[in-house]
Amino acid sequence: MSTDAGTAAPEATPNTTGRPWSAVFEPRGLALLSTGLLLFSFTFPLYEIIDVVGDPGTFLLVVAVTLAVATGLSRVVGAWTALPVGLALLLLGLWTYASALPADVFAQQDRIFGDVLSLFMGLSVLRLQMIELFALAYTPGPVFLAWYLALRRRYVGTALVGGAALTFFVLTGDVGTLVALLGALGAVGTVGFGRLERFGGADRAVETMAVVLAVIVVVTMLVSVVPGGTGTPFGLFGDGGTETIEGSLISSDERVAIQGSISLSSEVRFTVESSRETYWRTGAYDRYTGDGWVRTGSALGYRGEMASPPGEARIVEQTVTVESELDAMPAAWKPVRVGEGVADSTSVTSLGGLQPAQPFSPGDSYTVSSSQPVASPSRLQRAGNDYPRQIESRYTNLPSSTPDRVATRARQIQDGANAETVYETARAVESYLEREKEYSLDVERPEGDIADGFLFEMDRGYCTYYATTMVTMLRTQNIPARFVVGYTSGERVGDDEYRVRGLDSHAWVEVYFPSVGWVRFDPTPAGPRQDAERERVGGDENGGNVNDDPEPTTEPPSTPSPATNEPTANTPDSTPETVQTLGEEDAVRTTRDDGGGLPLPDPPSREEAALILVVVGGVVAGARRLGLTERVYRVIWVRWQPRDGPAADVQRAFERVEYVLAREERPRRDGETPREYLAAVDADESVEQVYRLHERARYAGDVTVSVADDTVAAANEVVRERTGPFG
Repeated sequence: MSTDAGTAAPEATPNTTGRPWSAVFEPRGLALLSTGLLLFSFTFPLYEIIDVVGDPGTFLLVVAVTLAVATGLSRVVGAWTALPVGLALLLLGLWTYASALPADVFAQQDRIFGDVLSLFMGLSVLRLQMIELFALAYTPGPVFLAWYLALRRRYVGTALVGGAALTFFVLTGDVGTLVALLGALGAVGTVGFGRLERFGGADRAVETMAVVLAVIVVVTMLVSVVPGGTGTPFGLFGDGGTETIEGSLISSDERVAIQGSISLSSEVRFTVESSRETYWRTGAYDRYTGDGWVRTGSALGYRGEMASPPGEARIVEQTVTVESELDAMPAAWKPVRVGEGVADSTSVTSLGGLQPAQPFSPGDSYTVSSSQPVASPSRLQRAGNDYPRQIESRYTNLPSSTPDRVATRARQIQDGANAETVYETARAVESYLEREKEYSLDVERPEGDIADGFLFEMDRGYCTYYATTMVTMLRTQNIPARFVVGYTSGERVGDDEYRVRGLDSHAWVEVYFPSVGWVRFDPTPAGPRQDAERERVGGDENGGNVNDDPEPTTEPPSTPSPATNEPTANTPDSTPETVQTLGEEDAVRTTRDDGGGLPLPDPPSREEAALILVVVGGVVAGARRLGLTERVYRVIWVRWQPRDGPAADVQRAFERVEYVLAREERPRRDGETPREYLAAVDADESVEQVYRLHERARYAGDVTVSVADDTVAAANEVVRERTGPFG
């Protein structure tokens, strides 16, 4: 027989005949329910992640099988045998994931190390490649160990395993406030009810659990456990979100969350000397979560000239001078080379964008050479849909929860425009959104899928909504597309010179065409955007309206190329029917604000209200354990006497004075009469008056309102003279 304590015979179970649910509310049942909450807290974010990239049905099957195996082994295998099994499951799963990575990624050990390290720096698990395999490989280990240990009554071990798994997702930011709270409640309940099962003491156990849970919540609200992170892991009470488009897009780095109402800023960010007018791109995102965007993969240090687009391209030289602090590195697509002055401090994202190691300060400058795709509409018509496998799998993926009606509407638009090619479909969707939706910065963020909400429930929105919806609709038709952020060209202030403001920040769409590369499309209507910017800036002090068209040049008449939206000379391929809807002179300008005024605080969300209640409950429970509630009650009781009738008033006044004397002198002994006690303590005139009136009221039956008034007044005098401010 095993000597493991966990193999001892099960404890006697109370007779629950006729009461099938009563066992659930016994300490054992409550401990297992708490373990279930803990398991839910760290498997739910994995379920959501699987939903983003694949079918969660397989994930649920893995969880169910793991729980069944843990339940079976808990009856026959000791803990010291099962622990290595759980650890082996975890290590085997992680090894399986790592070995399945593409050879080019696995060979770049610095990229893998960067991916792992970034998880503990507060960056989402969604950034990992092959995330579905990661979730399936990671799950069995902690699920098996946590449930097995709970069944073996190793509750502390259960809380440690489950808490570690939950903490991992708190660090990555992939767990929501309410789910994290449930996980903390589950961990505390597992240990607390487990101890209650073993030692009893229900009241003290419940109070202790309430205190511990409140401490956990307070610590997570006050201290960021993410190294170098800002805010709190739960993102509560002012989560650092910005009120400007620029802040929500340009400063979002690895992740973009779709917000509600937003505003603009007229602050000048940088000026550009460029051989061509274009959009200044700062980043792109490939993974759509239903409520925002994530860029997968890690950034690597700049290692010299990068690859050009697959098709015909032209070189665009840019010199950027920073006018205010800027934590991005705007450049025309596609950057292939950066100047020597910033090469050592520049990183290249997995999607080909540039990132500075440190924010730029006013006066800083850098140079970039970009190889910009050039393609006529007719060439895009002939590009076909023979996509590289990696491009197609990465840029056509959508959450499995994306409503089917999004794809249905995309097909309807495609059929209505008689679109037969990828280019015609992209143009049709772009034109539909421009035509059917109004531009507005004052919107309410929809619940659920953003693209579905904007398409079917909203009449207006701003660039983030337009771009998200277009990418989603194209992906439903298996067309590779991605969400892109940056700045529009800005205000032309001289020959080949552009001033770019915060309100020029923008989101748009890039669509992939074989043999051409990524091509820009912009579904956000230009006119209303320009009106919003003019209203925000008016006649700028630096000269002219922000959205004035560029000054006429002596170059040949031009039309915008659909491949780049760059002005190019007309060619036989550039027919009026196939040119891009928007030229650069209509370029979109959106974003950021300096606001003004003192905003009223928003009411707490449901999650915040729940945490507030938890903290209040913990404070009350802790106060009870320390005797503070009794002390507070006594402070109020002794210093404040509501009136309730002459007899009751006299009696309470007497008790108040005796309480004060007991603290200052000594308590009245058993069998000691009030007169004997009064003679033994230091009694002044007010004390004697209270005792005299109390004796008269009790024994003479003379209890009038006047007597009660005199007694209460005398008692108040005693309390005032003999107690401090806290009684």
